Amino acid sequence: MDHPWLVDAEAKVRAKPETIRAIFPAVGRKVGRDPLRPEIDPQGLIHGTVDDLARTRLLEVLAEAMQPEPLATEVAELYRYGDDAERRGVLRGLSALPESAIQTGLDLVADALRANDIRLVAAALGSFAGKNLDQHAWRHGVLKCLFVGVPLAAVADLERRTDAELLRMVSDYADERRAAGREVPADAQRLLEVS
Repeated sequence: MDHPWLVDAEAKVRAKPETIRAIFPAVGRKVGRDPLRPEIDPQGLIHGTVDDLARTRLLEVLAEAMQPEPLATEVAELYRYGDDAERRGVLRGLSALPESAIQTGLDLVADALRANDIRLVAAALGSFAGKNLDQHAWRHGVLKCLFVGVPLAAVADLERRTDAELLRMVSDYADERRAAGREVPADAQRLLEVS
C-alpha cells in the first residue's frame, strides 16, 4: 500500500513517535475501510481491511522508532483508548512488535477475546496469537470463534496447533448444539472431519 497519506504519516511517526496518538484515529478516514479481499472476505474478518493494514504499517514504524518499554505502553494505550477499528488495527499489528512487548500483546489478545465483536475476536487470533498464545488460551479462542461466528479461516496456525484436546472440546460443543436442536457450524464439522 503506497497511499500518499500513509507514507507521510509513517515519516511523521518515524520522526516523532508520539504523533501516532493523533494519526492512528484518522487512518480509516484517510485510507479507507474496505476489506482487503472483498471477493472472498467481505467483512475483512480473515484478511483484514485497508485501515488494518495501514495501522499495522504504522505500528511497524513505531516499533523501529521507540525503545521497548515505552513502545509497549504506547501500544497498550492505543488499544485502550481506541475505537473498535483502532483496536482491531493494534491486534492485527501485534506481530510487528519486538519480543519485549509480547506480554502486552498477550494482555490485549485476552481482552479482545472477552468481547463479542466478531471483528475483534478474528483479529485477536491472527499471527501474533498463533505464535505466542499458550495452548489453553488458544483453544478457548478457537471455541470463541465458533460461538460468535468468526470463520476458522481467520485463526492463524489452526492446522498446526489443532490437538486432541481442541477436537474433544469442539466435539462436545457440537454435541451440545445437536442436543439443543441447533445447527452445528460448518467450520466445527469441517474441523472434526479433517482431523
